[in-house]
Amino acid sequence: MIKSFRGKIGDQEKHTIRLSTNNGLTGYKVKKFQLIGASPGNETIESVVKLYSTTDGAADGAVNFDDPTLLGVAFYVSSITEEWSTHKVVIFDHTVVNQDIHVTHFDVQVGSPVNYYLELEQVKLDLNEATVATLKDMRGRE
Repeated sequence: MIKSFRGKIGDQEKHTIRLSTNNGLTGYKVKKFQLIGASPGNETIESVVKLYSTTDGAADGAVNFDDPTLLGVAFYVSSITEEWSTHKVVIFDHTVVNQDIHVTHFDVQVGSPVNYYLELEQVKLDLNEATVATLKDMRGRE
């Protein structure tokens, strides 16, 4: 089953997407992650939006693929003066989480908000897989 989430996130904000369950036997993989500006065609924007498995994720423009809590990154650039936009996404879709996901946003230009759309694939976990996923999420390690 696919679950989708969407929202508008301001510059240097963090959102939490509630996924945790009592038994932890439901896991999720990121399948799709997309961005679009809050006022397309009316502003210049350079947004970095990151997905983390812990609350420690930074709402900044730095991207570190060595961070085991990083689940995905989306970069959206739109220029009003040159009338173009581009969108890049990297998703670590092999990673399964069974706790909450945290979304951070940083706009390099003027601090504009951005809209995000996220699709997660729901997967059933056995007890061992659930325990490993929970420990990874709690410790923030690979």
